[in-house]
Amino acid sequence: MSVEPPALRSRTATALADFPRQSTTRSDLRAAAVAVALVINDISEACFVLTRRTSTVRTHAGQWALPGGRLDDGETPVDAALRELHEEVGLDVSADDVLGLLDDYPTRSGFLITPVVVWAGPDVELTPQAAEVEHIYAVPVADIDVEPRFLRIPESDQPVIQLPLFDRFVHAPTAAVLYQFREVVLHGRPTRVAHLEQPVFAWR
Repeated sequence: MSVEPPALRSRTATALADFPRQSTTRSDLRAAAVAVALVINDISEACFVLTRRTSTVRTHAGQWALPGGRLDDGETPVDAALRELHEEVGLDVSADDVLGLLDDYPTRSGFLITPVVVWAGPDVELTPQAAEVEHIYAVPVADIDVEPRFLRIPESDQPVIQLPLFDRFVHAPTAAVLYQFREVVLHGRPTRVAHLEQPVFAWR
């Protein structure tokens, strides 16, 4: 489905306001947040910000990721998502630019992720934090309006989600968040994703 940049902000805010978001409480998981940051690229395409983690970070080295990380003491998920956007990709947005939240997603590596959808708009400059981010991509939103692949693995009763992107596959949690964004915002379908599995290599 084509998404025109001028309509994306209001469309996203309306869709998220109408979405019956599910929050989760898990004392065994550390609270974290990621940002689905919407930008407009230099050819006027609606995009979201995606990073490739460096090979030297302690966890999930080399993986595709949305900007984000664990909550600091006293932070809300929105606080953490906006802080991580600034720290990881040099993007400064305010709480007024937050369009809404998606469902919490529990990870196999011990985090409970809250996805925060924010509007950054055109004319943004993205600068990777060298210690954590190898590369930043502004990915057209239209590129995730595809059907994911669901695989069965012997280690879990739940399906592993694989989202086609860059002529390869992105996995959960990133794939689960982007798939829910696609379903809720682009198609108005209140699709749940917390049950979708990560590949075994991401369990640590």
